[in-house]
Amino acid sequence: MNNKSTFLTTARATGLLYLGLAITGIISYAVIRSQIFVDDNPAETLNNLVNKEMLSRIGIAGELALVLFQALTALWFYKLFKKIDSFAAVTLTVFGIINAVAILVASAFWLSAQTTAGFGGSANNVYNLFQIHDQIWVVSAVFFGLWLIPMGYLAKKAKMPSALAAFLIYGGILYVLSAFLMVLLPDQSDITDTITIPATIGEFWIIGYLLFKKPKIST
Repeated sequence: MNNKSTFLTTARATGLLYLGLAITGIISYAVIRSQIFVDDNPAETLNNLVNKEMLSRIGIAGELALVLFQALTALWFYKLFKKIDSFAAVTLTVFGIINAVAILVASAFWLSAQTTAGFGGSANNVYNLFQIHDQIWVVSAVFFGLWLIPMGYLAKKAKMPSALAAFLIYGGILYVLSAFLMVLLPDQSDITDTITIPATIGEFWIIGYLLFKKPKIST
């Protein structure tokens, strides 16, 4: 198999892993978590954990799958880009792995909240455990944003579209900024949600590019 064919095969695998990361993230955090955790309402959160236990456990399993996909995607990005710029490829991989570890820790707090609810724990204790889960997601946005920056740089060096690279780089910068805004201005969720849109566009664009486009360079 020549270099170009190897690069294409690795690109397809990376795209599939990244797609798995996106799907598990949407299902576990955006869909299931929103049906379990009720902000500023410990009693309802406890009630949901008890009465929707299986749904909650599916959400936890989904986050564990997200961690797996995040780690594998980071490793496959290294495999894809290491001959283009080894330092940038290592940086991307390290940031991705750190983010995966952060979400793994967050998942442990969701599981702890579920276990505590099952053993008759108080609503406040259960709520606090779940809130720690959410706050880990908030601060881990720093590393999720950081991993997009070398990704965009490497995408440009790999002769992917300049606009795609720009969405990843500037989207990553804005994603890092969103973490600070969520800490400093917790009531301005509309702003933080808005400034992460470029990163989301860049992510789905590179997933599509890796899955359906052919590389323009031989590595």
